[in-house]
Amino acid sequence: MELPRVVSDPAIALGKPVIEGTRITVELILEKLGAGESAADLLAAHPRLTDAGIRAALLHAAAVLRFDIVRPPGDHAA
Repeated sequence: MELPRVVSDPAIALGKPVIEGTRITVELILEKLGAGESAADLLAAHPRLTDAGIRAALLHAAAVLRFDIVRPPGDHAA
């Protein structure tokens, strides 16, 4: 099964990454899952979102972090 693409368009959600064909941001999906909502909760609240869209958001976030420098909180070294 092919996952939906995560796209960014300045005219949609201020250019934040969204699931293609929706205005649902990767940020929203991560925030809701992190707050303890289940995938089923997200799917019920957002009828255009699919399970594959949730997986695409998680994979996108992992790919972004893979190329970012992550420092522990409080580490202000430049």
